[in-house]
Amino acid sequence: MSTSVKIEKGQAFWLADPQEHDFPAAYDYLELLFIPEECKAFVDKLRGATTIKKKSKDILRASALPLLPDTNRHVKENLRKIKKKEKLSPILLVRANGKLIIADGYHRLCASYYFTEDLDVPCRLV
Repeated sequence: MSTSVKIEKGQAFWLADPQEHDFPAAYDYLELLFIPEECKAFVDKLRGATTIKKKSKDILRASALPLLPDTNRHVKENLRKIKKKEKLSPILLVRANGKLIIADGYHRLCASYYFTEDLDVPCRLV
């Protein structure tokens, strides 16, 4: 990999809770998959859900999405934030129709995977 992120083991680079702008972003993505009423219900549940931790490798596998390259501009930007010790927002996940959907945070997840695939990633899962 071309990434050269050096982070001390155990260093936290996550916020405790999602940022407010993450919820409308999740809604916008979910609206491509569900009707507006379902999207609103998912986002309302995500707002009220407890933040939990799951391994980056497990989230990526369960979502069935590919790992984006570290050259992807959004992944690269998140890697830069990690390097500068800026905190990232937890990932928003929805379990529906037998699938795990990353409603918001796919690029953050990929960036965290480049740090270590065993990283505990804060997320909200509904």
